[in-house]
This record gives sequence, C-alpha cells and structure tokens, in this order.
Amino acid sequence: MVLKRNLVAAVFAGALALTTAHAQTTPKMKMTTPIPPSITTPDSVDTPIGTLKFSDGFPDDATVQKVYDNLDFSRGVQAFMSGMPGTSLVAMRTGFEKLGVINGTILIYEDRLDSKSLFLTGNTDSVYFSTWLNLKDGPLVIESPPKVLAFLDDSWFQYVTDIGNAGRDKGQGGKYLVLPPGYEGEVPEGYLVTRSRTYNLWLMGRGFPVNGDIKPAVESIRKSLRIYPLTQSKNPPETKFINGSGVELNTVHANDFSYFEELNEVVQEEPSEALDPERLGLFASIGIEKGKPFAPDPRMKKILTEAAAVGNATSRAILFRTRMKDAYFFPNSAWVTTFAGGYEFLSQPGVRNLDARTMFHYYATGITPAMALKMVGVGSQYAAAFVDSDGKPLDGSKTYKIHLPPNIPAKDFWSFVVYDNQTRSMLQTDQQFPSIGSQKKGLVVHPDTSVDVWFSPTAPAGHESNWVQTVPGKGWNVLLRLYGPLQPWFDKTWKPGEFELVE
Repeated sequence: MVLKRNLVAAVFAGALALTTAHAQTTPKMKMTTPIPPSITTPDSVDTPIGTLKFSDGFPDDATVQKVYDNLDFSRGVQAFMSGMPGTSLVAMRTGFEKLGVINGTILIYEDRLDSKSLFLTGNTDSVYFSTWLNLKDGPLVIESPPKVLAFLDDSWFQYVTDIGNAGRDKGQGGKYLVLPPGYEGEVPEGYLVTRSRTYNLWLMGRGFPVNGDIKPAVESIRKSLRIYPLTQSKNPPETKFINGSGVELNTVHANDFSYFEELNEVVQEEPSEALDPERLGLFASIGIEKGKPFAPDPRMKKILTEAAAVGNATSRAILFRTRMKDAYFFPNSAWVTTFAGGYEFLSQPGVRNLDARTMFHYYATGITPAMALKMVGVGSQYAAAFVDSDGKPLDGSKTYKIHLPPNIPAKDFWSFVVYDNQTRSMLQTDQQFPSIGSQKKGLVVHPDTSVDVWFSPTAPAGHESNWVQTVPGKGWNVLLRLYGPLQPWFDKTWKPGEFELVE
C-alpha cells in the first residue's frame, strides 16, 4: 500500500513538472490566436515605484503591496487637491467659532483688515464683514445693507447667491431667505429666496469707502445688516458685531495630516448630495466616508502624511509656477489670473480645469460670478505676480520697482497688496497695512498719470510715499486690484509693468 502511494505521488509530481514546463513554453492549442503584446504584462516591469513582478500576468505579493501603497498615496494626493474647497471653509469656520462669529454675530473690520488676521489674500481697501451660517435649525433671514458686494458660498465652496450690488436687490438692500437642504416647509412671500445644498454656509461681504472714508460704510453695515431665524421674523433678535481689526485669527487650512481631519469634518456634516459622487468616492477610498469613523491604521496614516506633503508641494507648484497658458494675461509676463476658467474653473463647457481649481483655492477665497465676470466699470479685476522680470521668486531682502503706465484703467481705484508666500495671507511687516494704491494720501503720481511703486525692506530715499515694506528672509507675492475696471484692461491695451530688480 505504501509503495502504491509513493508511485502515485511520483507520477503526480512528474505530471506537475510537465505542466509547469508546458506553462513556461505555452504550447499552441487548437484555439490559439496571435495575442497583441500591448495587452499582455511582462514578467518583470521597471517603474518609478520599483520593479514589479508577475507570473503570467499574476502579480507577486511584493508587487501587490507596492501598487496598493502607491494607489493609496496617489489618491491621498488627489484628495488633498480636490478636497481643498471644503477644508478651506472648515478652517474658516474654526477661526470664526473661536470668536463666536456664527448666525446672529457678525465679524466686521471697522478699521480695515490688517496682517494680524490670516486670511487667504484678504485686502485692505474695503470694509469686510463676514459670518458663518448654520441652517440645522431651519431657514435664516439675511437683511442686506445697501451698496455692498456680498455673497454666500456653501460648505464645499460652491456658489449659492450674490447679495447687494451684484445680487437681486441691486444694491438697494433686501431680505434674503436661505433655506436648508431638503426644506419642504412654508416659504413666505416678500423674501428673495435661495436654497443651499449644505447646512453650513459662509457669508462674505464688503462695504466701500466714500471719498476715501470708510466710516459711512461701517455705519451702514452696522445699521442695516441683520441675520435671524425665520421663526423669529416678527420679533428679530439683536444682531451683534465683533470688530476684527487687529485681532489675531487663523482661517487657513492645514498642510499636514490634519488636513484630512478637516476634510472628514465637512464630509460627515453635510448631505452626500451636496457634492459629486466622484469626489466623495475619492475621499471614501482613503477612509473618509459619511457615517463612518476616520481612523487610519499606522500604515495608512503614514501614507496620508506623505500624501499631504506632496499634495501641498503640488499645489504650490501649480500656484507659483503655473503651466496653464490661459492663466497668463500677457506673453512673457508674470501677471496671471487666479480665475482661469471663470468661477466654475471650466476649460470648456462641462470640463473642469483641475489645476485652475487648485490654484484658486490654495491662494484665495470667495466664489461668485461677480469676481470673475468681465464687466466694464463694475466690480473688480485681479492680477497676481509671484516672480520678477527675470522669472525669479520675489525676495524680501531685495529692492524692486514696478511702473504702472499712464491712464491706469480703474474707474474707482486701484491697489497693490503684498502677501506672504507661506500663508498666502498679508505679509506681516512694521506697516499695519502691507499695501498701497490710488487712495493713499501723498501717493506720488507723475504728470502723465503713471505711477512707480517700490518694494523693499527699507524705503528707498525719496520714494517713501510710494513704498511697501518687505521682510528679509521672506518670499512674497502681490495682487493688483482694479476696482471699476475699464476697457483697456479687458482688451489688453494697458499692461502693468514687471517687477524690476534694483541693484
């Protein structure tokens, strides 16, 4: 019996060896046809993530581990850039909640926004007012002041509505009723009604100087701006204001692993219907899924930490060294738009420009058509510069001069604001406002209406009135804003100078 078993085993082993040999040489069978090499996988493939090995197309264990690590990493990088609209507003809310700025309490910059508050590319030219809205308890009423430029964005930084000059009240002031997702209750008459896809929203607005004086705007906002629940419309509670000028405040999203924790917040809080399934599927693939805890194991946390670092680096490359040709206003120039593809970032109808979306949200806040549409003499236009005339990063230890040719195309006023490359917020210097513009008293304007502006650590002798301070050891960038932009800007017959290094 033992002999028989041994004989059977020997025969089986021989057959197995023969089968293996045949698998290696693959005999031609009756149904065999030529197989295009392009659809097969070699036994060994050298790739950027290492050598991948297969047995007749079947990946070995080491290859499986490598490709899954790479898949999780690449999805983490994409989630960093695709989730940025949401994390940016989570950071905004976190900062606001520390000050108690929600629903009936308004943050207002009575003495203008300065560099102590970290806001992505905020400006010093207008009177900002802002708050966080939460519709969990039902609809809210917003009574808009006249002559403001304001808007609502939802938790995913999707446009909801304009309020004020670009809104349905046409700058006359009006009552807006904001309804939460899925609201089926009664909608009373007499309101400008808008529906939100998310429970949380960001209200941002600006009041403008009158003959260079911001006090009338502050008074009008304090007098007229009201936010309260619809259920209390017959006897609205008092709207409170907090002066944010000089207040230390961070509203900028994280760039490390905690970025994904910020992303998880908005995924958990908002209806899945508020965002497209593709992005929610991307977030779910790295463990961020509505109704489930985000608890990555040590392997996944390490991968996502590395993905945040690469996602951050990629976002910075897209912003500071964009390869989008359509983003440049002029050939061989540093000046770029951060609204490539408009406020929806479309390269053509129905096609999202992913780099354009990342570029904007890494650098700025505020999604509204009013900031992107070309309207002669109305609204504002923006141009950013990150490098000098030689294409080198702007250096806070050096001196630069820029020339604005005659007839600067701004019906209302123009300005430069300087930002820190790290925070993308106002550069913190000895000057309260790291900016300069046509509203500055004492600004030297040449007889032909052209203007020269200087940027350096100390004021160049004789140019103190036209100088903005920079900081040695700090990289910086600048936004040129044109309020009431005129036709020469749109048809590009007027072009700002470049940043020229002064030795």
